[in-house]
Amino acid sequence: MNRRRQKKYMRPSKKGADTRVEVQEIVIDTLSHDGRGVGRTATNKVVFVEGALPNERVKYTPLESKKNFSTGVVAEVLDASNLRVDPKCKVFGRCGGCAIQHLDPEEQILHKQKQLLDNLTRIGNVTPAKVLDPMTGEVWGYRRKARFGTTFAKTKNEIRIGFRARNSHYIQPTNSCDILNKRASDLLPLLKVSLSKLSVVEKVSGVEVCEADNEMVVIVQYRGLLSMSDEACLAEFAKENIVQLFVDDRADTHGELKLIYPEQTVPLFYEHSDFDIKIEFGPRDFIQVNGEVNEKLVSQAVELLDIQKTDRILDLFCGLGNFTLPLARKAAYVAGVEGEDKLVHRAIHNKKINQLEELDFYYGDLYDENMNEESHGAWLNQKFDKILLDPPRAGAVEIVRNIDRFEASKIVYISCDPATLSRDTNILVNEKGYSITHAGVIDMFPQTGHVESIVVFEK
Repeated sequence: MNRRRQKKYMRPSKKGADTRVEVQEIVIDTLSHDGRGVGRTATNKVVFVEGALPNERVKYTPLESKKNFSTGVVAEVLDASNLRVDPKCKVFGRCGGCAIQHLDPEEQILHKQKQLLDNLTRIGNVTPAKVLDPMTGEVWGYRRKARFGTTFAKTKNEIRIGFRARNSHYIQPTNSCDILNKRASDLLPLLKVSLSKLSVVEKVSGVEVCEADNEMVVIVQYRGLLSMSDEACLAEFAKENIVQLFVDDRADTHGELKLIYPEQTVPLFYEHSDFDIKIEFGPRDFIQVNGEVNEKLVSQAVELLDIQKTDRILDLFCGLGNFTLPLARKAAYVAGVEGEDKLVHRAIHNKKINQLEELDFYYGDLYDENMNEESHGAWLNQKFDKILLDPPRAGAVEIVRNIDRFEASKIVYISCDPATLSRDTNILVNEKGYSITHAGVIDMFPQTGHVESIVVFEK
């Protein structure tokens, strides 16, 4: 602990002068949705304190003061919670990648479950008939895809790789990442050495890593043109470490990826072993970062839909076919709809390689309030027995407002944002006549404040 921060905190004012902010004391009552401790001052003002846990008495350094709340960061823990654990990562607290490594992992998922249920009650005005057991997996080394920032240190003539620091655009350098798959994490220091050899290393702006079931991919973001010697340097790194390496060279390829090594790319894929499904994807296509938990989630979603052989199923926000393809192994017919044209083409390819017949993929703007057939296609006016929803953080409010047209008796809704899920739940239950039968959380992102949820609705 930095002793100086326990007493005073120097922060520049808007005019550039230093202002001295006194460390303050507070008792923490609960956790916010993003893992910050929440307490109240003597004047009843809410304070969000990074690094604090419920039932702790802490000293904190104020960061920002608003009309209705303030923020701060722990300077010293005076009375610690029995749920507090030692963070595994050496840069935890400075790196913005993780928020709750100091909280016992079993308690992390219970906190996320409480967050979901509170949101369903407060925003959705509902209580699920049954709360599912939390779905969990490995809490370390689970992440198979990540994007890191980079910065060049002129004094040491080296590049630094890391996530953004908390509350800052500064890159917090690291030589490893404990939530990243081990092979990808072990590549970081080797990649740093290789990138530092480039002739114009300061033009490297980021690094992406992705581990498929069959291949490891590295993408180097670069502002400008790479020389032949620089490409040879990167090719040597890729060959030595058995990875596919691409450059995002916007000056030369207009944002398209340029393959550096090997001469011909090998298709990336992951599998759903329970359904004998293989899903191919591109280096920058969206996939769930936690492969182990994703397999469990797909199996649970299929089980909760209770698919009959005669069922027609609609999968909205289907992406590459993560749920659509397994569903097609069970149902009479499945339609998958996605708003990104590139992913639709990839999903159609995955349909072919898995030799599935009673399955169609469509492009559709799922945020279109009007839902007219001209912009969507034949799926829009079909009837479906069951629906699976897996939208981005914005939720699926336009879809749920038009849900009646499909006449579905059951909906499984998967969400990465409890607030928008609860908003949509309110519409489905209190306006559209569905009841909520099951709700649960999925520990897709251990050590972070993010939570994945699954909710079942029935007519």
